[in-house]
Amino acid sequence: MERFTIRPIKPADSPAVAALIRAVMPTFGCDGPGFAILDPEVDDMATAYRAPRAAYFVIEEAGQVVGGGGVAQLVGADPEVCELRKMYLYPEARGHGLGRTLLTLCLETARDLGYTTCYLETMEAMEAACRLYEAFGFDRLEAPMGATGHFGCNRRYARAL
Repeated sequence: MERFTIRPIKPADSPAVAALIRAVMPTFGCDGPGFAILDPEVDDMATAYRAPRAAYFVIEEAGQVVGGGGVAQLVGADPEVCELRKMYLYPEARGHGLGRTLLTLCLETARDLGYTTCYLETMEAMEAACRLYEAFGFDRLEAPMGATGHFGCNRRYARAL
């Protein structure tokens, strides 16, 4: 993992993170209404995650963004509930333990920001991600929490922090 660096997002990273999201999501059929790819924050992730109680991290390899993920308060929910948001890795960054490392960092950060529960929405097609969330103790939910607008997602999880 020494060839990869994980760090907080900087303003200069926003175009690369938007490109990451727009490249990865369609490979799982997540490119239309009801998916995070259309969220306004995608165009300027650095600004979006400067908000209080929010954090976004990028994974770099040789100075290039190859992944990212973050946490922020879940819209339309109890203020103690955060959402794991926009955690994606390019295919070449997968299989190195980066998802596990990034998820650990996001959960630790969420606890430090005062959240007691972490929620996320994903797709069945993202099988490796679903296995990771379950390995981290996330429980599957039958109904969505909050008001994300991501009605296209068919898997939801939550876990206590």
